[in-house]
Amino acid sequence: MNRSALIWTIVVVLAGGWLAFRAASQEMAKVYVRTDTVTPEGSDKSWTKSVEVFARERNEANISLSLPRTIGMWIAAFGTLGIMSFLWGDNVFYKVAEAIVVGASAAYAMVVYFWTGIVQNLFGNLAPDLMRRTLIPGTPETEEFDPLYIIPLIFGVMMLMRLLPKGGWISRWPLAFFIGFTSGIKLVGFLDADFVRQIQSTVLSFVVMTDGNFDWRASLKNITIVVGVSACLVYFFFSVEHKGIVGGIARLGIWFLMITFGAGFGYTVMGRIALISERLKFLFDDWLWIIDPVGRRIGM
Repeated sequence: MNRSALIWTIVVVLAGGWLAFRAASQEMAKVYVRTDTVTPEGSDKSWTKSVEVFARERNEANISLSLPRTIGMWIAAFGTLGIMSFLWGDNVFYKVAEAIVVGASAAYAMVVYFWTGIVQNLFGNLAPDLMRRTLIPGTPETEEFDPLYIIPLIFGVMMLMRLLPKGGWISRWPLAFFIGFTSGIKLVGFLDADFVRQIQSTVLSFVVMTDGNFDWRASLKNITIVVGVSACLVYFFFSVEHKGIVGGIARLGIWFLMITFGAGFGYTVMGRIALISERLKFLFDDWLWIIDPVGRRIGM
C-alpha cells in the first residue's frame, strides 16, 4: 500500500469511527413526520399523509420518527460522499455511487415516460372507462374514446418490431416519421427563437425618451447591444479580409465575444458552487446536525 492510500485509509477509518460514535451517543440524521388524515371535499374516502416537521417538534402529538425517510437520508449522505470521493481519485465508492445514480435516473425516467405517455395519454384516451375503473380512478367522466390515438398505438407496435429477429425493418417507418415530424417542429421553433426573435431584439432605438426626458441608461444599453451584435457579425464575416476599418470592428467583436464567454463561464461556475454548497449544507445540517441555520433543532 502506497503512502497516499495509507493516509486516505486512516482518514476513512477515523471518520467512520467518529460517525459511529456520534450516531450511537447522540441524535443525528433522523427525520420526524406528522401523520395527518386527509379527506377531499365531497368525498367519503380518506387517507393518511406524512408531512416532515422540524426535529424540535418531535414530542408533540401525531409526530413520530420516519424510519424509511431516515434510511433514505443515510443513503443520500453516503451517496454524496461516494460521489465526492472522486476528488481522491477513481475508486470503488465513486463507481458504486455513479452506477446507482445513473441506474436510478434511467429507471425513474423510464417509469415516468411509460406512465405519462402510454398509460395516461395513450390508454387514457383509448380506454378511458377501463382506466377509470383500474389504474387512473381520477380520470374525468367527460373523457371519451378518441379514435385518433389508434395511429400512435400502431406506430408504437411497429417500433417494437425492432426487437424481432426478422422484423426490424418495420420499425424504420415510424422512426422515420417521428424524426421527420420532430425535426420539422423543432426547426420552426428554433428559427423563430434563435433567428427571427434575435433580429427583432436587435432592432432598437439609439435615443430612448421616458416621460418626455432623455433616458441615457436605456439609450446606452441599446447602443451597446446593436454595436456588439454588429461587431460580432463582422468578425464572423470571412468574405472580406479583416484589415483597416473591418479589422478594427472585428477586433471589437472579439472583445464582446470574450466578455460574453467569460460571463457565461462565471455563471456556470457559480451554478456549480451553489450545487456543492447545497450538498455541504445537506451533510452538515440535515445529516450530521452540526449546523442549524434555520433553527430546526432549537430547544431540543
